[in-house]
Amino acid sequence: MKKRTGKWWAMGLLSSALVMSVFTGVGAASNDSNSEFSELGTARVLIQSDSDVRTGYFAEPLDVRHDFGEEGFSLDVNSDQLNQLKSDPNVKITVLKKLKIAEYIEEDRASEPEFSPAAVIPWGIKAIYKNQSLSATTGGTDVRVAVLDTGVYTQHPDLTANAEQCNDFTQASPVVTGACNDAHGHGTHVAGTVLANGGNGAGIYGVAPDSKLWAYKVLDDSGSGYEDDIAYAIRYAADQSAQLGVKTIISMSLGSSSKSTLMESAITYANQNGVLVVAAAGNSGPTVNSIGYPGALVNTVAVAALENVQQNGTYRVADFSSRGKSGQAGDYVIQERDVEVSAPGRAIQSTWNNGGYNSISGTSMATPHISGLAAKIWASNPSWSSQDVRVELQKRATGNDIKGGSNAAVGDDIASGFGFPTVQSGDQ
Repeated sequence: MKKRTGKWWAMGLLSSALVMSVFTGVGAASNDSNSEFSELGTARVLIQSDSDVRTGYFAEPLDVRHDFGEEGFSLDVNSDQLNQLKSDPNVKITVLKKLKIAEYIEEDRASEPEFSPAAVIPWGIKAIYKNQSLSATTGGTDVRVAVLDTGVYTQHPDLTANAEQCNDFTQASPVVTGACNDAHGHGTHVAGTVLANGGNGAGIYGVAPDSKLWAYKVLDDSGSGYEDDIAYAIRYAADQSAQLGVKTIISMSLGSSSKSTLMESAITYANQNGVLVVAAAGNSGPTVNSIGYPGALVNTVAVAALENVQQNGTYRVADFSSRGKSGQAGDYVIQERDVEVSAPGRAIQSTWNNGGYNSISGTSMATPHISGLAAKIWASNPSWSSQDVRVELQKRATGNDIKGGSNAAVGDDIASGFGFPTVQSGDQ
C-alpha cells in the first residue's frame, strides 16, 4: 500500500496502449472500447514529433486541442489523416480513449429522481459525521473543491450559493468559461455530496457546505470524456489554485482500467502546486487488483465504497467496489493499485440535475464524501499542506477500521484500505 508521506512516480511513461474503460457498472464494469473513432468520424490523438504536423502536413491546417509541451499535443483527425500520421516514422502518435463515470447501476433497484429529499441528512453524511441525529452540517470555509465530471446544475437550490466556477472542457475551445451544463445528472449528484447546503431549509446537506464549488465539465452527456480534456482540466484547476492563492481539492468520480500518462503527469503537476487529488477506486469488485485509474496512481487518494450494512461490527465494503492488489495489504504503505480509504457509496441520495434529488451507487458516490471531509479538515487547519491533509485522512481511517465485506480484514486491507475516515470534534 502507499506510504504515508505521499506518492511519487517516474515521468515520461508514454504508453502505446491508452485504452480507457467504462466505469459504469451493470452488474460489473464493462470492457474497454476498441473503437478509435467518434460518431463524428474523428479520432482524438496525442502527437509527439520533431516536425510541426499542424501546418503544411495536410491540405488544411489541423486545430490543436491541447498543447502539453514536451508530452506532445492533442487534436482530432479523420481516418485518412490518422493513417498518414501512423505511416510517418518521425511521428509518434497515440490514439486517446475515453474515461467514464464510476457509477454502479443496481440491477434490481431502479431509482427515479424526486423533488424532495427522503432525508435532509443522507445516511452517508450521518455515517461520516458519526451522528445519527445530525440535523445540519458545517465546514469547508475558504476551501475550493473542483468536481471534474459531467458538469453541475449550479442553479440547484442546494448548490447555487456555493458555485464559484463553472467551466466546460468538452467543447472545441480548450475551455468555455461560465458553462458547465449537466444533462446527465452524475456531476450534480457528486457536487451535492461534497457541499450541498440545505438550500431553503427543505434541501439536502453535503459533508462541507461552506466550501466553494468549481464545476468542471470534462465528461459529455453520456458520461464519458477524453483523457486530454481531463488532464487539461486538472492542470487548469492547479493553475487557478496557485493564481488565486486558495486551497484546492480535485474530486474525480471517473476512471479507466488503463493508465494515462497525460493524466498522471497532470496529477503530479497538481500535487506540486499544493492540490489534493481524490478519485474513485472503480466498480469492478470484488475482483482483486481491479483498481482503476487515475485512482490507482500513487498521487491520488483512491476511495472504495461502503454500504449501510453492519458486518463484523463495522460498515461493509460493497461487492462492486474494486479491490486492491493482493500482497500489498497490511503494511499501511500506498503503492500503485491500492485502495487508500473507504466511504459510503451505496444508495446515496444527493442533488440532481432537475433541481431535485436522486439515489445512486458507486465509488463515484464514495469519492465526494472524502473530498468533503478533506475540505473540512483543511479549513480547520489552514496552515497545513495538501500532504498534511492526506496524512490526516489516513490517520483517521486507521482509527476507524472496516472489517465487513469480501477481502476486508483487521487493519490495512485491499477492500477498504486504511479504513473509513470520519469527522472529529474540532473540525470546522
